[in-house]
Amino acid sequence: MKRQIREVRYFLFGQHFSDGLRITLAILIPSVILYRFEQFETGLIISLGAFWVSITDAPGPVVHRRNGMLYGLLVVVLVSLITGFARMNVWLLGVEILLFSFFFSMFALYGNRATAVGTAGLLAMILTMDRELEPAAVWQYGALVCAGGLWYTAISLTFSQLRPYRAAQQALGECIHEISKFLMIKADFYSIRTDLQEDYRKLMAQQAIVSEKQDAVREILFKTRVIVKETTWTGRLLVLTFSDILDLYEQITAMYYDYPSIRERFAKTGILDDIARLIRQLAIEMDYIGLAIQSNRPYKSRKDLMRHLERLKTKIDDIGKQDTEGSNLVLKKILITLRNLNQRLNDIHTYSPTVLSEKPQKSRATEYSRFVSHQEIDPKLAVNSLTLSSSIFRHSLRVTIACLVGFVAAKLIAYGNHGYWILLTTSLILKPAFSLTKQRNYERIIGTVIGGLIGVGLLLLIPNTTGLFWVMLFLMIGAYSFQRTNYIVMVILMTPYILILFRFLGLGGLSVAEERVVDTLMGCVIAFAASYLFPHWESQQLKNLLRDVLVANRAYLRKLAESLSGKPLTLLEYKLVRKEVYVSSANLSAAFQRMTSEPQSKQWHKNEIHQFVVLNHILSSNIATITSARLNAEHPSACSPDILRPVRRSLTVLNESLKKLDPTPPQAAAESSAPEPVLPEKPETVVTEDRSLKEQLEFIQKVSHDIGKLTDAILT
Repeated sequence: MKRQIREVRYFLFGQHFSDGLRITLAILIPSVILYRFEQFETGLIISLGAFWVSITDAPGPVVHRRNGMLYGLLVVVLVSLITGFARMNVWLLGVEILLFSFFFSMFALYGNRATAVGTAGLLAMILTMDRELEPAAVWQYGALVCAGGLWYTAISLTFSQLRPYRAAQQALGECIHEISKFLMIKADFYSIRTDLQEDYRKLMAQQAIVSEKQDAVREILFKTRVIVKETTWTGRLLVLTFSDILDLYEQITAMYYDYPSIRERFAKTGILDDIARLIRQLAIEMDYIGLAIQSNRPYKSRKDLMRHLERLKTKIDDIGKQDTEGSNLVLKKILITLRNLNQRLNDIHTYSPTVLSEKPQKSRATEYSRFVSHQEIDPKLAVNSLTLSSSIFRHSLRVTIACLVGFVAAKLIAYGNHGYWILLTTSLILKPAFSLTKQRNYERIIGTVIGGLIGVGLLLLIPNTTGLFWVMLFLMIGAYSFQRTNYIVMVILMTPYILILFRFLGLGGLSVAEERVVDTLMGCVIAFAASYLFPHWESQQLKNLLRDVLVANRAYLRKLAESLSGKPLTLLEYKLVRKEVYVSSANLSAAFQRMTSEPQSKQWHKNEIHQFVVLNHILSSNIATITSARLNAEHPSACSPDILRPVRRSLTVLNESLKKLDPTPPQAAAESSAPEPVLPEKPETVVTEDRSLKEQLEFIQKVSHDIGKLTDAILT
């Protein structure tokens, strides 16, 4: 199966396509049924309520989704009623826009689901403000919106009850899919035809995506009661597979070697192309496993990669015989890593009920809870954030000012009868980060123009109402499927869908398309101008993110140091530290990527930050290589003081770098009263001299010193 076909199947069996189908059905059914009873307007209001509540139904644990939808329902009903009455006085409506724009934008303080509730509230306000309603009709309007919201909530929760594991399977499959892409990028490091700096840039960007997908799986797996209890084979399978995938990802991350040296030494032998080819085959195999999990179908291995591994071993041995002066040890290490990856993949797709019949430990649910974050809805957070030092407060001010300007523009200079489109565009485009607003602005303009042309073409070419309905159905499914993943595609599909809908309402035509484009352009101009008000540049938070990465890598290195000194390594604590390394590195990579889209004058030490990201990836990769080897060893012995010395020096350098970034970094207060952990000069068990291990630790020391130098360069 070719990559493009796999991508299509991933989409069709994925969470977002399922959401698109569910949202489309929930919105369409009330309107279609009531249209048959000549109550189309009533059906549209119910559909509108369903749409607003669907915005809050982001992927996650069922309990969180239920709570989000119920809070969203409460918000949209109240906002609909308030706006229905406030719209009767333009000044009162202006005050409402002022207050609600700020209030709902501040919801971003409490995470993505709360942000979605705020967005639903804003949309309810904007789409109600121009609706002609008599005072007596406002209550009926609110009741219909409530009915639509309850209708969608019931449908969504029913689907979840019927297929309780489906969301977890889809999230896990998507996570494996992104890790396979990460491994595919790793293969490029062994190709002499690629630029290493560009490879690192792509790797860091993909690392941020993988981290996001892993968090999504953790949220669903470890906060879903039926899965955490592990009372069924499916639940145990999902948890065990995810655990193995994380270990597999660690092995992939730990696949670091001196790539310039490897390319220089072995480029002419052709072995590097063989290694890259085999890594790509492993990535494809992993991708098929992810697709099987996501589509909930059994999977049988496509290729026997052991034969390829044996051929690679033969070639490596031949190189060792031909090059008597050099060493092929690094190639043998690569071969061992590839064998381990292949074995883990084989283990994952050969799980059976017999293998998973072991009774889970009672304490495991408590352990799982340590791997997920818990967002508290604390009003004090909002009060404490009412300062310009808060990026969310700045964002809320921008949205408020932009919405007021958009409201005035809609009343004074709107092109047509749908001036609320200006407000709609402005509120949806503005994001806390400047780079995201800039990207959304561009995508909104391009998407609206292309979608408008498509919509006009469809209206001209398909005069038949039935044909237009089926086209609109297709556009609805596509638009709602891409609304959380690809904004420009969503806009391209949404625009003709809206134009066809207006045709059904008797308002279709070229004039509506023109109005849509003009109002969108006006909204984009307002949003673009507002993005420069109280801007929050990524460089303002990079210092904290650099610190977080160093704190995580220091803790990671300490775990290695404790293991080398003879102290048993607790698997749970190690995995928690490892998670912090991945999350902090991904956050830094994502922030760096966003910074590169900002004005040149606001890009703070761009080259140095890139090198810092790369070096910390190299550092964590080498720590993972040694630590995972000791975890897999049956009886790891302690090391001599001579071998431990580079670790001490590395920790010292990282501590010095942390003090330069922040005199009081996280945990410093807690650690200041306790002495710095000192590694024992005399190991507790038998000393094992390992020249290769010492070389690896000395390399970690060198990387730590390079990070220290980069820290100095960044701070100067």
